[in-house]
Amino acid sequence: MWQTVRALRASGVTIILTTHYIEEAEQMADRIGVINKGEIILVEQKAELMRKLGKKQLTLQLDAQLKAVPAALARYDLLLSSDGDELTYTYDTQGERGGITSLLADLGSAGIRFRDLHTTESSLEDIFVGLVRQAK
Repeated sequence: MWQTVRALRASGVTIILTTHYIEEAEQMADRIGVINKGEIILVEQKAELMRKLGKKQLTLQLDAQLKAVPAALARYDLLLSSDGDELTYTYDTQGERGGITSLLADLGSAGIRFRDLHTTESSLEDIFVGLVRQAK
């Protein structure tokens, strides 16, 4: 069935797919519509939706535990894990620069060292859940 749907889509046929499976929408859709309690709360190009509402996070696994985020780093709005082992920086995907270079420099100046880092990006499901929660 999906092969047929993809072939129709590739030939230019407009397909309206209703689904509770975000993965399907993420794979198939060019545009996303979100309906909450019978009301359309958003219709947007998928790429634009991801750009506007998506976020990226940089998580740093620290060499040494912190009890609190130093005041010198307040402008980054960092989230310290409950055990003090990780710092998470959330940045805007729309910005030209995420501020990561300056964050890393400021961490070094503050004497904070890390042993590993990784980044994550919002999924379509994260955005959907956020939209539905906002609409309540």
